[in-house]
Amino acid sequence: MIFDIFSELQCAKPWRENHERALLLEAIEQARLADRLGYGCWWTVEHHGATEFSYSSSPEMVLAVLSQHTERIHLGHAGVLAPFRINHPLRVAERAAFVDLASGGRLELGLARSGGTEWDAFGVDPDSSRDQLREALQMVPRMWTETSFKWESEHISIPERDVVPKPLQKPHPPLWQTCTSPESFEMAGNLGVGVLATTLLIPLDSLGELLGCYEKGLANCSPAGLFVNAQRAVFTFMHCAETKQQAIESGAGEAALWFVNAAPKVFQVPRDLWISAIRGDLQDNDPSSATALEAPEDLSDLDLDDPVPVIALLNRQQVGEKLDPEEVYDVLEPIESVVIGDVDLCRRKIQRYADLGIDRLMCLMQMGGLRHEAVMASIERTGRVLLPEFLR
Repeated sequence: MIFDIFSELQCAKPWRENHERALLLEAIEQARLADRLGYGCWWTVEHHGATEFSYSSSPEMVLAVLSQHTERIHLGHAGVLAPFRINHPLRVAERAAFVDLASGGRLELGLARSGGTEWDAFGVDPDSSRDQLREALQMVPRMWTETSFKWESEHISIPERDVVPKPLQKPHPPLWQTCTSPESFEMAGNLGVGVLATTLLIPLDSLGELLGCYEKGLANCSPAGLFVNAQRAVFTFMHCAETKQQAIESGAGEAALWFVNAAPKVFQVPRDLWISAIRGDLQDNDPSSATALEAPEDLSDLDLDDPVPVIALLNRQQVGEKLDPEEVYDVLEPIESVVIGDVDLCRRKIQRYADLGIDRLMCLMQMGGLRHEAVMASIERTGRVLLPEFLR
């Protein structure tokens, strides 16, 4: 299994002076370290107007910058927001090819359906967003490999063009799809693209069910590109400390809870969808498919004593209650999908991902208000101790 880094460029309040520039400089330092240690890929997201949660609104520029500070690590986009009113497919192909050239052939391109406030901000029609994602995945590899390309559909018309530049990788860079629902996992399999999955505290048994949908799709595959990329990559919260006590004191557990609480608030999608997914209910609970809420949700009826301990913690944090770090650790420790602890605990949890057939573990290490020094220490320890063990 390959270890990757997943980056939101996240910066929770309270903010430092010039926090946006400091965040970028720290990301460069983290990427350099990951590159030296042999991590497989640095994955960057695309979000807009996502204050605190993500400053990665110009991901191609981030990847272009990182390409000049690294030598081996691949540079992944997880993923381009595919609706055409956000990113025209021709621009997607051009910018991605440029990053591939600038990096010496290290681009990995993922596309995402998007949702919530991003649909609202760009005037996206939710009903056609999945079809547009499918078309974008089919168009981009043709733009990369054909000297005469044109496209006509219900959703877009592109006259005949030779789209330049072409990527360095031949026949073209690997394609991926960000997936959150059974339908999206099966679609990725149908198109023969890699799957970019997420955990967000969901049970690993639920992730296994979703990967089963991907296998179903692969069995009836009509590749979008010129080859099938059947890799399974999964995002997870990751913090590897020297001791259990250091893991508790790092604040990584609270940062992971902050992430889960911040996501629905920032993107204005119903928090109940995320909570239902944590409970293991995958049907009709795809947060990426939700339209933006017109008003903030009422938090007065949150159950601070929910029978599911992690949901009780999330609710207590959401209403502003200060959490006990030891309690947070004790609640998160038995959750298989959350890799926060000392080396031995992290090793056992990572093995569970390997047993599920995961090819790449996308480690979110820079999250919430976690200090840069703690992030660097986790990248270092994971890279030196755990990464070589799972690459064998």
